[in-house]
Amino acid sequence: NRSPATISREIKRNTGKRGYRPKQANELATMRRLTASKSIKLTPELRQDIIELIKQELSPEQACDYLITHGKTKLHHETIYRMLLQDKRAGGTLYKHLRHLHKSHRKRYGSYERRGRIKNAVSIEQRPELVNTRSRIGDWEGDTIIGKNKKSAIYTLVDRKSLYTVIVKLNGKNATELADKTIKALKPMSSKIHTITYDNGLEFAEHERMAKALDVDVYFAHPYSSWERGINENTNGLIRQYFPKGTDFNKVTNSQIEFVMKRLNTRPRKTRGGKQPVELFLGRAVDLLTA
Repeated sequence: NRSPATISREIKRNTGKRGYRPKQANELATMRRLTASKSIKLTPELRQDIIELIKQELSPEQACDYLITHGKTKLHHETIYRMLLQDKRAGGTLYKHLRHLHKSHRKRYGSYERRGRIKNAVSIEQRPELVNTRSRIGDWEGDTIIGKNKKSAIYTLVDRKSLYTVIVKLNGKNATELADKTIKALKPMSSKIHTITYDNGLEFAEHERMAKALDVDVYFAHPYSSWERGINENTNGLIRQYFPKGTDFNKVTNSQIEFVMKRLNTRPRKTRGGKQPVELFLGRAVDLLTA
């Protein structure tokens, strides 16, 4: 039981114009904690390491995990949030590297054309249960992200187990180009391809040619069931941090595509135990503080 004095202080410090509200009180307490002066001492070297990681679009949580994993320090992510807040107040721009700064929007990152049926499409219902377990490398999800005025696009492929991502720039809108570029991109890693799952966009119409060239099984999700390719949908959201809605992909260079691929594939993922996609997919980690 709390004393009357404690309760009185709680009400006084958290009462707004509309009186005391528990939710508001909790938010105010969180802000006080984030802006409190008490924090772990950040040495110049540690501060520079944090800046380097944040500039690579790691979240404060991911940066903390990375520093702990690599024996740098035991740090709480709120310490980094405080550092970013102080930097912003001083006119700094580190906060702009935080993903959640960007406006979220619910949009299906889908295809140019969703009308019609794809010939000989094999339903996701026939996909082996093994794929759902994400226990092996080589089960991919694919989709397109549409650019400005629906006149440009990029094509994304994500390995379900490792989250390793391949991004390909498309010059046109047709299935032939997409099939050609899929074969070119994945052929060098043919030993790491078992299945690909797409939505029902007609740009995937030449799936049989891809399947034959890559010796891979291709499956199609149910219409309007983006959660069946949730990993790809989430990855496309990450890519939008670099290529916001309205981007003209005709003006995006291959070097820029490679840069984003590297950022995604070397970013430690909490859902994968803090490991990098490149580490899980290729067996070698990248040191983010010397890369």
